[in-house]
Amino acid sequence: MSAESASVLAWIGLGGNVDDPKSAICDALTRLNQEVDVGVEAVSSLYRTAAMGVTDQPDFLNAVARLVTKRDPEGLLQTLLGIESALGRVRSGVQFGPRNIDLDLLLYGEVEMATRSLTVPHPRMHLRRFVLEPLYEIDADLTLPDGRRVSYLLEQCRDQGVKRAGSIEVPR
Repeated sequence: MSAESASVLAWIGLGGNVDDPKSAICDALTRLNQEVDVGVEAVSSLYRTAAMGVTDQPDFLNAVARLVTKRDPEGLLQTLLGIESALGRVRSGVQFGPRNIDLDLLLYGEVEMATRSLTVPHPRMHLRRFVLEPLYEIDADLTLPDGRRVSYLLEQCRDQGVKRAGSIEVPR
């Protein structure tokens, strides 16, 4: 998008479960705020949840952040992947395996899209209480592009033992 493009709200999920995930989440938010055309507007509390899929690993810490950006969805995704890499994320090919940082683009304004590299809204967010609870915390009235409210999705999502685990500040 050009510098004259309108700003869009986007929501990202942040998480990790090895090394120091709280520090990695804070570092990722700081790096996002240092990017041109990206700003962190709000950050949820931290939430602790047991690993899904590969369960023989430490619990995850997760959060959601609301961003304002002038980048297109693919450009924002590339920024997120670059930050993961800069923070030492190595993709092992094991889906749902341990990681020091994970950044997922959950929502990008009212956009609905699916490419080889990106699907927005995130295709599994409605199944993940560790995404829905922090999303609801920062945007209780949020409605997805398909018209479903986050509050409705949260009511429908099974209990996954998600617990609040502290807070983090919006980096400046």
